[in-house]
Amino acid sequence: MDDTISTSAEAFEASALPRRCDTHTEDAPAPQDLPESMTKTPVDQKSPARWAYERLALYIQNFEEQLDAEHEIAMGYAGSDAGVLRIEGIGYFDPDIVTFYGSDPSGAKMQLIQHVSQLSVVLRALPKQPEREAPRRIGFSLVSQIDPA
Repeated sequence: MDDTISTSAEAFEASALPRRCDTHTEDAPAPQDLPESMTKTPVDQKSPARWAYERLALYIQNFEEQLDAEHEIAMGYAGSDAGVLRIEGIGYFDPDIVTFYGSDPSGAKMQLIQHVSQLSVVLRALPKQPEREAPRRIGFSLVSQIDPA
């Protein structure tokens, strides 16, 4: 709590603005500005699933930008021995479900369906699939497809 005095309009506007804070060591990339598509619709007009999806897309994009050409993004399961899922897609189902599509390191298809209140994702780097010349990148595609409406 601080001693700043705000009008009710300023307080309402501030509550609807998404905030992002990341602190890293000096060799980590600086956080990027939020895309306009994420800030056009106020947070209070988004479902928890949509808002979680949009933020996950940004984290995935940022993580991929740090990978070399020999690695792709995957996720581990926090608190589980279910293994690793190579992320090939994510989605959401309003109002409160987020899903991850992909495959395990052997190539078997996997899908994680999770309630936003239980969301806990560990992003990992896996070697790219040997049969692919270039690693798959999904982060940019996810962020570019966020619907501003």
